[in-house]
Amino acid sequence: MKNNSLIVFVLIFCSLFLQKTHAVEYGETDTNSLKTKIPSFVKPEFDYWMRDTWVTTGPDGYYYMTGTTADPERQFSGQPHCWDWNDGLYLWKSKNLKKWEAVGLIWSMERDGTWQKNPKIHPEGAKYPTKSINGDTLDNRFHALWAPELHYIKSLKNWFVVACMNASAGGRGSFVLKSMSGKPEGPYVNIAGNEQHPLFPEIDGSLFEDTDGTVYFVGHNHYIARMKPDMSGYDEEIQKLEEQSYSPEPYIEGAFIFKHEDKYHLVQAIWSHRLEGGKDTYAPEVDSNKTRYSYDCVIATADNIYGPYGPRYTSITGGGHNNLFQDKQGNWWATMFFNPRGAQASEYKQTCRPGIVPLKYIDGEFIPNNRKIKRR
Repeated sequence: MKNNSLIVFVLIFCSLFLQKTHAVEYGETDTNSLKTKIPSFVKPEFDYWMRDTWVTTGPDGYYYMTGTTADPERQFSGQPHCWDWNDGLYLWKSKNLKKWEAVGLIWSMERDGTWQKNPKIHPEGAKYPTKSINGDTLDNRFHALWAPELHYIKSLKNWFVVACMNASAGGRGSFVLKSMSGKPEGPYVNIAGNEQHPLFPEIDGSLFEDTDGTVYFVGHNHYIARMKPDMSGYDEEIQKLEEQSYSPEPYIEGAFIFKHEDKYHLVQAIWSHRLEGGKDTYAPEVDSNKTRYSYDCVIATADNIYGPYGPRYTSITGGGHNNLFQDKQGNWWATMFFNPRGAQASEYKQTCRPGIVPLKYIDGEFIPNNRKIKRR
């Protein structure tokens, strides 16, 4: 009997081990699904060029919005964009998610930065690997802040910003800023851990505060590290999240973590592709701009912050690089920005504008809510 029990135990262990480590084929999605489609009543919140829209509910009763913006001088002329050049971090606030008030430039690279201060300038006619997609007059200058997030850390009763640089004289990477006034408008300074260099060498940094007050840095797509209690830097080595293993593993970015019903929800941005024959996939054999359709929001859940995270599900078709938040009444929302790339862009009258999508939580999944939620 003991031998039989041992055999059963070994078989169960081997089964669990193989299930955990075996890479499953990944890719199929449905870009036409009404379940994940953004409702037609969702329109830009206001007319301002923005990507990577971020909204959070503050303890003062205001909602705060930020995102990747174009330089104001290029907002409404030609083809404005943020790929190579902008001037810093802008903030908006609202009491009711209906009317947004511009707070203005709250952190300037040139005025407030350290290693972020100076641009990377290539000599006229020089060859370099990355060029502006529009080939504009700033084509040889690189100095842009991307994907800023504004976080109120309850345990410290203070506001923090996490953002990244595309390229500058100081390099590319993510960093964290701390408010010196305790107010969302700052002024902000670099934390000690990234005063002279990026905290993380890749783009799309994020922050997450757990219910016990522990704060984590989330990096780019699959990375995490616990922060020191005073938020001065890492309190451990940065490591990869434990996630469902896929083959092939597609490119993912814009990672963000939040907690709901004692589960950790890992939000990521990914491109869908429409292939010949009617197949939709997240993992094409060739990642081509010609087949890209939508920049989607996918989510995976776990019982532990480090994982293992279960299978990804499509949450919002066209809702990529966003965040999820609750309003003051407890309703769920997600941000979006009407991405100008991919075939889905032709469906939008405006692109690169801030938007918010009402959500519902059903059977463990966050999906768009086709019923309008009253804003107040």
